[in-house]
Amino acid sequence: MIEVDLIGRIRRAFHEERSGIKTIAREFGVSRTTVRKVVRSDKTEFRYERSVQPAPKLGAFVEDLTAILEAEASLPRRERRSTQRLFEELRGRGYEGAHDSVHRFAKAWRQERGRIVVTAFVPMSFAPGEAYQFDWSHETITLQGLPVKVKVAHMRLAHSRMPFVRAYFRESQEMVFDAHDRAFAFYGGICRRGIYDNMKTAVETIFVGKARQYNRRFLQMCSHHLVEPVACTPAAGWEKGQVENQVGNLRDHLFRPKPKVASLEELNAWLADQCIAHARRTRHPEQKDRTVWEVYERERTSLMTMRSPFEGFSEKAVRATTTCLVMADRNRYSVAARAAGQTVLVRSYADRIVVLFENEVVADHPRQFRRDQVVYDPWHYLPVLQRKPGALRNGAPFQDWDLPPALARVRTGLKRYEDGDRQFVRVLCAVPDHGLEAVEAACAEALDEGVCHGDVILTIIARRREAPQPASIAIPDALVLKAPPLADCARYDTLRRVA
Repeated sequence: MIEVDLIGRIRRAFHEERSGIKTIAREFGVSRTTVRKVVRSDKTEFRYERSVQPAPKLGAFVEDLTAILEAEASLPRRERRSTQRLFEELRGRGYEGAHDSVHRFAKAWRQERGRIVVTAFVPMSFAPGEAYQFDWSHETITLQGLPVKVKVAHMRLAHSRMPFVRAYFRESQEMVFDAHDRAFAFYGGICRRGIYDNMKTAVETIFVGKARQYNRRFLQMCSHHLVEPVACTPAAGWEKGQVENQVGNLRDHLFRPKPKVASLEELNAWLADQCIAHARRTRHPEQKDRTVWEVYERERTSLMTMRSPFEGFSEKAVRATTTCLVMADRNRYSVAARAAGQTVLVRSYADRIVVLFENEVVADHPRQFRRDQVVYDPWHYLPVLQRKPGALRNGAPFQDWDLPPALARVRTGLKRYEDGDRQFVRVLCAVPDHGLEAVEAACAEALDEGVCHGDVILTIIARRREAPQPASIAIPDALVLKAPPLADCARYDTLRRVA
């Protein structure tokens, strides 16, 4: 089965490089049928079942091993640990691979390190629309009077140095997807390559050299936007030095002193304006006679067209509780009652939580970033209320229910009846069939007439849904009676007297 990284290369070759199907099939060693299947659909993956999933042993411990080797690099040779001791150290941290893998990596690392006498750098040059660089930083702001630490996504066009900055409460994968969509919309186009560090949301395994095992969803995002991802060497920040430099510079301009905002939306709108202002007043480091903004306006024509936003979510299968709740990001969200006790798919977006059951959306909530919160939608529990109307008084989802004004007044007015909860539940059950506006209008009409009763409200709803009476048929002049009959009931009294 074709992998998602090959799908991305085929899509870029067809849509961007304008290669033919036969050329692509010959270059990548796949059939023309497979190439047609990829380029004629907008899919970024084709699912299949795999019985054995490859799992490289050393990849997860490369950073630990590199840190140990760097710490001992300045020690005399006799004081450095042997590869056997390094192997035992990694085994204590959970490594389950062989000693040979550790030995080969340590030997290659030390040989490469021994050839470098002085740290030197090569100046980089990028063509318009060729590449962008991406990174994260952690900043502190004042949110509603309180200090809050936020995660800030930084993107920078490598040719024009045009910056983009956006703040989030998390640094998770769905935030990475949202930051890319927002940045591409801000720039008005997309570069052909993206340069990243080895962040966990993008890279799953680091192999020797430039080889990487990227995250599947991250590859789908790159394939969707026709971007080729490039990961830097571990601990080699100079390979994306532009965005590293941007983090330090914009921290002084934007986050010192700490900005005071009422919401994250207000902060992000301000950051976008500040990025444009910074580009307009800053001279380009190479083209001294132009500002960053002027170079960016020329580069914009070289960017690829943005097709559509990527469905940026992280998906997880969980089981809904019998109280119609699912756990997501240490918070609980309600779902429709029909999904209670069933396995559902929870999709976490940057700003909302969507729950699917049998390919249907059973919940859509604004995302909460505080922990241990419970988010209810009372309408999810309507089928339960039909069976247990008494839960209306003390049920947690209904305590602070923000009902329309007329419905709220009806709920208060029905409390004086012994079966007031049952009456109100019957009124609520009319909402799925007739709509909230129709039920609200019927409640308002009943209250205006000084009546507050469930049966009356349901009668008003039924009356409003009745078809209008047909108009009377106009009688032609030729059919009009010359002596129309008179309706005189007094004639019956005359008959009674005769009798």
